Amino acid sequence: MAISGRFVWLVAAGAVVVVLAGWAGGSASGASGLPGSTLPGDGAGAAWLALAAWLLLAVGIGAIDLSLAGSPRRVGIERTLPERVRLDEEATSELVVVNLGSRPLRAIVRDGWQPSAGVVGPNRARVRIPPGERRRMSQTLKPTRRGDRRTERVTIRSWGPLGLWARQASLVVPGRLRVLPPFRSRAHLPSRLTRLRELDGRTPLLIRGQGTEFDSIREYVRGDDVRAIDWRATARRSDPESRGGSKLMVRTWRPERDRRIVIVVDTSRTAAARIADEPRLDTAFEASLLLAALASHAGDRVDLVAWDRRVRGRVHGSTGSELLARMVDVMANLDAELIEADWSRVPAQVRRLTSRRALVVILTGADSPASARGLLAMLPQLTSRHTVVVASVADPDEVVAARRIDDLDEVYRAAAAERSLLDGARVGAAIRRLGAETVTAPPLDLPPALADRYLELKAAGRL
Repeated sequence: MAISGRFVWLVAAGAVVVVLAGWAGGSASGASGLPGSTLPGDGAGAAWLALAAWLLLAVGIGAIDLSLAGSPRRVGIERTLPERVRLDEEATSELVVVNLGSRPLRAIVRDGWQPSAGVVGPNRARVRIPPGERRRMSQTLKPTRRGDRRTERVTIRSWGPLGLWARQASLVVPGRLRVLPPFRSRAHLPSRLTRLRELDGRTPLLIRGQGTEFDSIREYVRGDDVRAIDWRATARRSDPESRGGSKLMVRTWRPERDRRIVIVVDTSRTAAARIADEPRLDTAFEASLLLAALASHAGDRVDLVAWDRRVRGRVHGSTGSELLARMVDVMANLDAELIEADWSRVPAQVRRLTSRRALVVILTGADSPASARGLLAMLPQLTSRHTVVVASVADPDEVVAARRIDDLDEVYRAAAAERSLLDGARVGAAIRRLGAETVTAPPLDLPPALADRYLELKAAGRL
């Protein structure tokens, strides 16, 4: 049961009137000398009796009002909700409330979404539903976190005709909205696809694609690499416009297809650090999605493993549009674990995914010699069989802090930032000495930088 402010004002207003009237009446009787007015406190006693009577009357009115309220339990509720939405996008949750009782339902309906679901506007709605009818209510959600955002109950507070007292019930109406990674880096995909088509030789540009698989022989055009001229084919191809002449012919190559790409995302404690107001893990997801989208368009097969001490998520054997759908679905509920990564078992995880030579991309934090010790010890096992790229996020604030030396505090901060940058450079140099490549960039630049490195390796035939 709930009591409204209207009932409180009703009691308070009546109490003030009754008390003032009682005291005034008692004072007037004493002043006039009427019999019975000589006993002190007669006016106060009458006022308290009148106040008690008024309270009983107000409670009686409230009880009658409550008895005329519709039952909040005799309702049917249907929920309509999209299954998935990307982070920073809006979704609409709809409730259809049916009054199954015999009295009109004057109610306030509240859908109990958790705060991270991002309810836009008030989360309560007033409805008046006659018996046997239904009303539809919609609510806009703009989630602020990845993962499953849930609601379990819908609370209905049903008021009487006077709006004094209400009956309340919470009904179990579960709902779930899966919030996927935003994939903001897809803005870089069209330009990388254009470069991929150039590599394939399918774009009518002066720059022709390179690769290791022979495609065809065609006529030479300005801009072609002279090293691609096929002199035997040129000797066999006569030029009808010049007597005794021949047309230059060049070989075209296409990049390899059906290569294997294994993306290993570190979900250990280093992935929980926030850089440029974004967790490293989220930046790793953005880079993984852009690389997977690009590689799937190139005809390569992509597998994903989220790893710290055990497999937190895996995507294997998916191609085309199904690949990205499964990747974002797996990433939605992944969060960084506050534990150290066990890098010694990563080569075994890669072998489970493929026995062929592959491009292994490791997304982790490689800015501290202490945290990268396990990674460095494991890398020779991978580089002996695979092409390995270690991608990590660089902190742009450290670069800015290393240049500011205006006062003593900034000098100390600059020294600490410079030490951190030197540690990152040492780890990067150690990774390259072990035969792997490195990609280091700020959060917004890491996804396109990793995609560019993939295109470079593909053009060089190193996949």
